[in-house]
Amino acid sequence: MVPASLAGERVDRAVALLTGWTRRDVQDLLASGAVLVDGEEVAKSHRLESGDVIELLDEPSAPGLPAPDPRVVLDVRREDDDVIVVAKPAGLVVHPGAGHLDGTLVNGLLARYPELAAVGDPMRPGIVHRLDRDTSGLLVVARSARAYEELVRMMAAHEVDRRYLALVWGHLDSPRGAIDAPIGRSARRPTRMAVREGGRRARTEYVVRAEFDEPEVSLLECTLETGRTHQIRVHLQAIGHPVVGDAGYGGVRPGLHIGRPFLHAAALRFAHPVTGEPVAIEEPLPDELATVLDGLGGPGAGLTGAV
Repeated sequence: MVPASLAGERVDRAVALLTGWTRRDVQDLLASGAVLVDGEEVAKSHRLESGDVIELLDEPSAPGLPAPDPRVVLDVRREDDDVIVVAKPAGLVVHPGAGHLDGTLVNGLLARYPELAAVGDPMRPGIVHRLDRDTSGLLVVARSARAYEELVRMMAAHEVDRRYLALVWGHLDSPRGAIDAPIGRSARRPTRMAVREGGRRARTEYVVRAEFDEPEVSLLECTLETGRTHQIRVHLQAIGHPVVGDAGYGGVRPGLHIGRPFLHAAALRFAHPVTGEPVAIEEPLPDELATVLDGLGGPGAGLTGAV
């Protein structure tokens, strides 16, 4: 049933938002009669009304498996027979999906490590956690099946310490704290997440690393206990301190222009999934974020996730 938030939208755009399919795929389904509104075939430009019932009689053809792409540049921070740790730049999508069928981190990984094709989910081989497209920083990838199984378990058991640096608007009331609030898909904006009743449990801890007055912003170190979609961005917006530069969650304001969210996966700590040895890796801020921090009077490129 069409929610009030999508009333007036074209059917092709609404179905794409609700399903995650590309608009082109939805238009093809409409043309073939596989999308009905209140039991009737409609044109792609048909405007929906609140309460309309959409029926999907088919779905887009599954894309092929991701292919190796040596054009995707990888910054590898650690590799062995079982584990790879890469530093992902902002703007790079982690794995193929709607709207991003190639040119992803996974395509680059397959070019360098072809054995990854047999590890985990064939559509996202080796991937055990993700970073948003516009978030930079460290990502651990399983290179072997035994490492994949153990890393998935470790992620679910919160045994991987992931620390992020985030520049947020305003000064917080406390130098440290925790945000424990469930996250689910926004009822008003289906492409966004929100703190909402009935969402999945989510907990983010933070420590204030620095405060600045012109403009009034704070640098936080955030630690994830859970790993929900857009978790840090949603939680910080919910307490009134959105990430600077985050257009999706209220972080674009006059006084500081970045062009991307100031959010960086700065440190990873975990027990190696096969040998058990401690692994601790830190990644300094990329130049575009370090420059912003330098301009505020902060430590810039030398700053990592360590406390």
